[in-house]
Amino acid sequence: MTEALLAALGGAIIALLLGLFGGGGSVLATPWLLYAVGIADPHVAIGTGAAAVALNAGANLAMQARAGTVKWPCALSFAGAGLAGSLAGAVLAQRVDGTALLGGFALAMLAVGLAMLRPPRDEGDPAVRLDAAMTLKLVPAGLVVGLAAGFFGIGGGFLIVPGLMAATGMTLANAAASSLVSVLIFGLATSATYAAAGRVDVPALLAMLAGGLIGVLAARRLAPKLAGHALLARRLFAAMVIVTALYVGWRALG
Repeated sequence: MTEALLAALGGAIIALLLGLFGGGGSVLATPWLLYAVGIADPHVAIGTGAAAVALNAGANLAMQARAGTVKWPCALSFAGAGLAGSLAGAVLAQRVDGTALLGGFALAMLAVGLAMLRPPRDEGDPAVRLDAAMTLKLVPAGLVVGLAAGFFGIGGGFLIVPGLMAATGMTLANAAASSLVSVLIFGLATSATYAAAGRVDVPALLAMLAGGLIGVLAARRLAPKLAGHALLARRLFAAMVIVTALYVGWRALG
């Protein structure tokens, strides 16, 4: 029962962060399942976390779609290119030793935190439209991000958001909302690969999804209130990710 409650709490936190920032929260899924819930196998933690992140991202995406903040042509181009990368990354990760995988995961988390500390360069264009030149930038970026997302079992939102902004010039709000399309698709592809190998903890996943519903509703209420303090909130969250990365790295080395 304690494990289920902890898994539900983790799901609520991850869904809340996905709703507020579009990415970054997914990197907490694996360490939460390992060190709070108590899943022993890093591969099972990655597979379970990827499934929970994908479905929680889907719930948040539904809300953003109703709000009209998703730039669908750009989002689908990026996600479509990244799908092959995420499948390849997930297959490759299952051939890597669990301890070594955690060490690499810690480095990926550290990159997440450091990337989130940087403020966006400008406000961006809210009326951006997909064209041929933009597609040539989106496709290779999506492929690389998908590979990283599949290998480490993370949603990849921390890479998708700046990638979308750099390739299209869209606003941070549009990029955060549009990134959820890729988080959903990459997570489903990654978790399906792990599930086929029997590396998804179904009870923990169901508990995380139940908690995720609370996180989605909380994000809907908190997002407008954080609008004026978004940069500060993002930096505080980035600091938490960096501390968690250092802890995961220490445990992997130990």
